Amino acid sequence: MLLAFSVCFALVVASCSKETVSVTEVPQAENRVALEGELLSLVNNFRTTSGMEPLTFSAVAYQYANTHTDYMIASGNLSHDNFTSRASQISQQTNAKAVAENVAKDYPSAEMALQGWIDSPSHRSTMEGNFSHTAISVKEAPDGTLYYTQIFFLE
Repeated sequence: MLLAFSVCFALVVASCSKETVSVTEVPQAENRVALEGELLSLVNNFRTTSGMEPLTFSAVAYQYANTHTDYMIASGNLSHDNFTSRASQISQQTNAKAVAENVAKDYPSAEMALQGWIDSPSHRSTMEGNFSHTAISVKEAPDGTLYYTQIFFLE
């Protein structure tokens, strides 16, 4: 009787274990969105600690940041290619008075990407700039490299 119960219990436990979802099965998009949110929070913490206003998320900036991140992945290069066109289109859609962007790649975490921008005088200057809105796109290339685009604008 005890043997039959043990076998039944083992079968139930084994069949239940097949129903669990592992961390690796979480969709990549959810991880990316979490990383984008974390980095935006870190940028805003950096700004407020430095005496500046936090930035408001912009869906328009997010659209253009995503498109540029896709472009960098497709080209395999970190760049500000076509920035003038992006800035012009964002200005037309939002009445922005100023537009800027930061890009990065190869940082495995939001903290490391932020630190890379802080350590670069030009990127830090952009983060400290007189802007009101932002969005950050983070995407993974097929080789696993993370690419980042952050767009800023003043409305």
